[in-house]
Amino acid sequence: MIGKVFSGRYKIIKKIGRGGMADIYSARDTVLDRTVAVKIMHPQFAQEKDFVARFKKEAQAAANLNHPNIVNIYDWGQEDHIYFIVMEYLEGWNLKQLIEAQAPLPVDEAIEIANQVCSALEFAHQNNVIHRDIKSQNIIITPRGQAKVADFGIARAGAAGMTQTGSVLGTAEYVSPEQAQGIEIGEATDIYSLGVVLYETLTGTLPFKGENSLAVAMKQVKEKPIPPTVLNDKIPDSLEAIILKALEKDPVNRYRSAEKMGQDLQRVLKGMPVKIASPSVEKGETEVIPPQKAISTKQKSLSKKGKEIQWLPWAALVLVFILLATTGYFFSRGLFSTSSMVVVPNLEGKTLLEATELLEKKGLEIEKEEIFSSKVEKGLVISQDPEAGVKIKEGSLVKVIVSKGEELIIVPDVIGMSRDSAIAELVRAGFEIGEITEADDDEVPAGAIISQTPEADTEAQKGTIIDLVVSKGDSLVKVPDVIGRDAEEATTLLKQLGLTVEKIEAYSDTVSEGNVISQTPKAGAEVKTDSTVTITVSKGKEFVTVPNLINMTEAGAISTLNNLGLEADIEYSEPISEGDVGYVLDQNPMANTKIEKGSFVRILVGTARKRKEI
Repeated sequence: MIGKVFSGRYKIIKKIGRGGMADIYSARDTVLDRTVAVKIMHPQFAQEKDFVARFKKEAQAAANLNHPNIVNIYDWGQEDHIYFIVMEYLEGWNLKQLIEAQAPLPVDEAIEIANQVCSALEFAHQNNVIHRDIKSQNIIITPRGQAKVADFGIARAGAAGMTQTGSVLGTAEYVSPEQAQGIEIGEATDIYSLGVVLYETLTGTLPFKGENSLAVAMKQVKEKPIPPTVLNDKIPDSLEAIILKALEKDPVNRYRSAEKMGQDLQRVLKGMPVKIASPSVEKGETEVIPPQKAISTKQKSLSKKGKEIQWLPWAALVLVFILLATTGYFFSRGLFSTSSMVVVPNLEGKTLLEATELLEKKGLEIEKEEIFSSKVEKGLVISQDPEAGVKIKEGSLVKVIVSKGEELIIVPDVIGMSRDSAIAELVRAGFEIGEITEADDDEVPAGAIISQTPEADTEAQKGTIIDLVVSKGDSLVKVPDVIGRDAEEATTLLKQLGLTVEKIEAYSDTVSEGNVISQTPKAGAEVKTDSTVTITVSKGKEFVTVPNLINMTEAGAISTLNNLGLEADIEYSEPISEGDVGYVLDQNPMANTKIEKGSFVRILVGTARKRKEI
């Protein structure tokens, strides 16, 4: 795919990410000369009409959402059975990466991010688009702190004629209860998911976790989250109230709009109280919560009896589902057979050979699957299915998950990248950032990576700490002022700063011999070390030898003196008529005398007759 050109203009540069439906590449738009991101659908989906329709709908829905907090869609198309979308290229991190690296985030920062997402969602909802998959991985934070919502691949335009129920679940840890149940969704679905994101940002953990997606989805429907202040006591009570309101199970009890939620977030940011209406208080009652007021017992816990009544029909339905699923599972394993039943041994922590021998003794078959694990030593059993202690029919299959040990991944080459791009690349690849130091470098631009440890293209464990050295650019020094200093003193000073000195000598009427007359570059200029500073050193005043001017014409004498840098002081021994030629009869100083350049030489001028007399 690298080097391929789409639509005659988008040249693929490198792969930068992978999603459930598509890979993401950076590319060069050769027409507008800019870097873009290109999302390319996985080939296995290109033949499925539903996935193709979803891919097209993403482009059509998102292309119309021009908002500063939404990733821009520039173009989309199909080429050689490959479907692609051209998007805004962003440097930075997704919020999930920031949470994993820094959680819990400061309250102000978390509110600012959530408020920007509210702005994006309000704009999308006004344009009849529901995102349906708001999660921390889909929120990009640029180096300037701007939040941008990405991946409207699960979005559905309300007027597009596509179903709103049952078709897409989203991500289990962030789905709303109505999504988990496959019933009609609306704007409140995105608000619930944003509540999960805000909870995660401020606590570093998700409100609901489970062994699998179904278990998590059931918790979204049935369980109340642990109040976030229990996990982080720095969260203001008013902010906790906003989160819990966004996480209400019934969509009716959540914020009516993303705009309303954003307004309450702004109130918390400004230290103002928020007004929270909740089913936990009497109908029509609104509780005003100051920034640091503890949430009332009535607000914090719903009536247990009312809760049980509210979810009794759904709980019964879930119980039936579990019973049916369990029954089918046990029938498939032959658990209701009365003949040749054996107890499954405990295989966890055993080697594959030990597990195989134990199963063979029981007359059971083994199926192996290997996965990477940072917790279980390579070659040992991580888990088994069925679990130990369960009775199954002799000859049945027991599946074991065996550890491949810690996953080793290739360290990306980030040398030459900008500091922020390098950090994003390493975090995206699964590494952690260690010490970042700065160093002078004449070849690597300031802000770019000079070196990395471990080195690029070596194998390292996921989560390995990578140390970076960032270039400060050329080592610069400020040129000192050496004018008027003794030349030797000036030379010593410049060389101590790592500069090379070049001397030029010149006469000077004002600067003493041996002192600096001028310098290049000027004082205060910043130059690289090893740069040359040229100093002009005074030779003192210049002296010239007075020539013999006697018997020269007046004009000749003046010209001779001027050529030597001397001036003529003329005295006439007699009046000289027009047309007569004056000659030098005498001079002072005498010939061969040394005098300063610019001095006057006095000459006595007379006629030819007078010259003969002399």
